[in-house]
Amino acid sequence: MFNSIRGTVGGKDGEALYLLTGGVEWEIAMPANDIENLPSAGGECRVFTWLYHREDQMRLFGFAGEVRRNTFLELIKVEGIGPKGALKIMGGIGQEDLEHTLEAGDLARLEAVPGLGKKTAQRMLLSLKGKLAHAPADSASASPYSDLVEALAEMGYEKRSAAEAVAKAEAALPPGLAPAEREKQLFKEAIVYLSGS
Repeated sequence: MFNSIRGTVGGKDGEALYLLTGGVEWEIAMPANDIENLPSAGGECRVFTWLYHREDQMRLFGFAGEVRRNTFLELIKVEGIGPKGALKIMGGIGQEDLEHTLEAGDLARLEAVPGLGKKTAQRMLLSLKGKLAHAPADSASASPYSDLVEALAEMGYEKRSAAEAVAKAEAALPPGLAPAEREKQLFKEAIVYLSGS
């Protein structure tokens, strides 16, 4: 239904992001560490989404990248983990750490994650080992401009370096640019950083 939403950050509140786009402010539930990686109020970002729809409620969940969304979708397949629990787990452990922990079968590390008890951690190990390892565990997966990072990677730049260059370029941009102009400037400035000019 919705793959992603691009807009202006209206505010952040714990595990909720408020994103303004086309005259509508969306309330999007997100892992806390994904929210931290997004620009502050007034900044532009793209959030990958998933709509939770039940008879009695609808809620929009968001993620800083497609890898994070895929992790969430795998987590909610595990017995005993619902959408809220998956957000809490993802907010308590980074993507790379989670992938490594699952592959290593490190039950003690999983149990230390807020919101995870021993039984749920054991079910996670059984259900998810080998399912997240294919995901690229790099800073590109947490970038709100993952499409720009991908474009730079296709030009031959290393993904992690591309993500860092985009982040540096974003910090240097003046506020108030239109989304299309902002993306264009980010791309140009990121290339400047990557070329070492």
